[in-house]
Amino acid sequence: MDPSTSVTNSSSIQIYQFILMGLPGIHEWQHWLSLPLALLYLLALGANILIMVTIRCEPMLHEPMFHFLAVLAVVDIGLATTIMPKILAIFWFDDKAISLPECFAQIYTIHFFFFMESGIFLCMAVDRYIAICHPLQYPSIVTEAFVLKATGLMMLRNGLLTIPVPILAAQRNYCSRKEIDHCLCSNLGVVSLACDDITVNKFYQLMLAWILVGSDMVLVFSSYALILHSVLKLKSAEATSKALSTCSSHLILILFFYTGIIVLSVTHLAKKNIPLIPILLNVLHNVIPPALNPMVYALRMHDLRLGFQRLLALGEKVSK
Repeated sequence: MDPSTSVTNSSSIQIYQFILMGLPGIHEWQHWLSLPLALLYLLALGANILIMVTIRCEPMLHEPMFHFLAVLAVVDIGLATTIMPKILAIFWFDDKAISLPECFAQIYTIHFFFFMESGIFLCMAVDRYIAICHPLQYPSIVTEAFVLKATGLMMLRNGLLTIPVPILAAQRNYCSRKEIDHCLCSNLGVVSLACDDITVNKFYQLMLAWILVGSDMVLVFSSYALILHSVLKLKSAEATSKALSTCSSHLILILFFYTGIIVLSVTHLAKKNIPLIPILLNVLHNVIPPALNPMVYALRMHDLRLGFQRLLALGEKVSK
């Protein structure tokens, strides 16, 4: 008897684990994708750890803007680590089985870190709005206490509102199918295997996306619209250039993050015809931003680059 199932009566089989099949349509050669994915994951880990260490060690970076960047680095590491070890285990060792508790835990952490990423982008947009539109009040408003409260509020918001997602998934009756055409436990991919009605799962997933990501997106772009309006009123070209340069790195990453969400939503509609594309994009959207974010900040922020150089110079002195 298959140890992953147990016969509970003559017509029902209770599932105790799922099988993650990987990328649909390319199961035979999907392991070739493991190298670029592993490199992206290592880049995400190394670059974000470097950012956290640099911000921690450099006194000139002990400012609210960089504190939010450090929080984003932690979130990026959590998001990538939630999925990549299991994906690489599937590709390298054919370790496709995942228990129901592990699967539901992965569903929770994916949603939590994904919504945290959106929430931290909102916090950073508000930080830039206050810095540019209300510069005199900035030091008294955006303090270390503000950063702690904003981060704590996002953790509380995302942590609590995400709890029903795995709970609702766990309440479904999984009685026959256990193969998931995915590399990870996506909520809708898992509940689609249930034998009973999943309307409430789909409704809560949609509602959560609109409430959290939708509201964050509206507030982020509203903040940048106000920033642009304020910057265009500046008479000095140098002041305008300086103001825009402080926002450019944030705006690049925010546009990339939310554009990715829109593309994922659109391609999901074509999942029945081309199932590989939305699933592959889903995986990439969880690992490319964590790898991309540190590089954009390193290239666009002079103080951070200077901090990297000092840290590397210190490391060379210690090694000698």
